[in-house]
Amino acid sequence: MIGVRRCSTVDGRLALCQVSDAGRGKPQYSKNHLLRQRLSVVRMLCPMCGEATPVDDRWTQVAKRTPAGVLRRRAVDVPADIDDDTVVIDAGAIAPLHRRCVDRSLQHCPHLKASPDIHLMRFPTAWTVIPLYVETDPVGGMRPQVVGFLQLCGLTRTIDRRWWER
Repeated sequence: MIGVRRCSTVDGRLALCQVSDAGRGKPQYSKNHLLRQRLSVVRMLCPMCGEATPVDDRWTQVAKRTPAGVLRRRAVDVPADIDDDTVVIDAGAIAPLHRRCVDRSLQHCPHLKASPDIHLMRFPTAWTVIPLYVETDPVGGMRPQVVGFLQLCGLTRTIDRRWWER
């Protein structure tokens, strides 16, 4: 069941939320759970094992080096203090994994095994988190901003603030 409510993963903003029953059932590869996805990005938890990833053991398999301007043209709300020509490591909605979990996921995930776009690289020590909003119906003449997922972009330089402080 999916609904909208205030969520601590986005500092109390409105977000899509769904029922969670962690540890039960089978993995649903390529189907992210809304809350767990946001938690993994905000807390830098490995999406494979759920444990924190230390700075020296953060890896990405699917991130691509992308100019910030390209993301902006795709309507991604990149922070204003990142120039259009700055290349970021666009990890999309996937938090970094431990190296051991990368190897395990490449062995077991049918989508990763079949993908020609695997680019294993260390994840940068600095990053920014960008909300990905869902389209909503108007309420009282306004469209509320509701976060679905969080997008993660690695940086080669540090920015001074988080996205929700803008």
